[in-house]
Amino acid sequence: MRKRLKQLLPDHDAIRDNRWLRPFAGTLLHPRLWHLNRHSAAGAVAVGLFCGLIPGPLQMLGAAICCVVLRVNLPLALLCTLYTNPITIVPLYVVAFELGNWVMGNGTTHFTPPPEMAGMDLGGWVSGLIGWMAGLGKPLALGLVLLAAILSLAGYLGVKACWRWWLIRHWRSRRARHAAARNPANGA
Repeated sequence: MRKRLKQLLPDHDAIRDNRWLRPFAGTLLHPRLWHLNRHSAAGAVAVGLFCGLIPGPLQMLGAAICCVVLRVNLPLALLCTLYTNPITIVPLYVVAFELGNWVMGNGTTHFTPPPEMAGMDLGGWVSGLIGWMAGLGKPLALGLVLLAAILSLAGYLGVKACWRWWLIRHWRSRRARHAAARNPANGA
């Protein structure tokens, strides 16, 4: 998996030569932003899951800034923000609203569906989304932060656990291969 991921990622020269990224090349070429190990992967998943709930088109920018600050894997964090999309955003916001409503103790506030966005340009879509979110108020804002924190923590712990499980499995299989190589009579 690591080799395949390295083939898909841009190399340092591509970033350095890109005219849009050239001013940020010193920061974006930091080795820890591109190195993949269990710590950077877990941190990147946590950052991506947290920033994925940032409203509007600022998710990847937020994830990139967090990656630079926290020095975790940038491509993986950007990839992890993609769990929010036009299909999943409304169910996630409903869960966030209900979570915020439950924490605040407001049992009377109800979730209202988002306005119809068909045929709107980007400016109208963004203003409609902001208006809808403002109408939902504090329960949604609190719920988004709580849901983002819960997903982030679950992602971080999940990656750590999966990486550890894979590593232990790999160590055991290597130990079994070495034992079989030392004792060929026992394996036959």
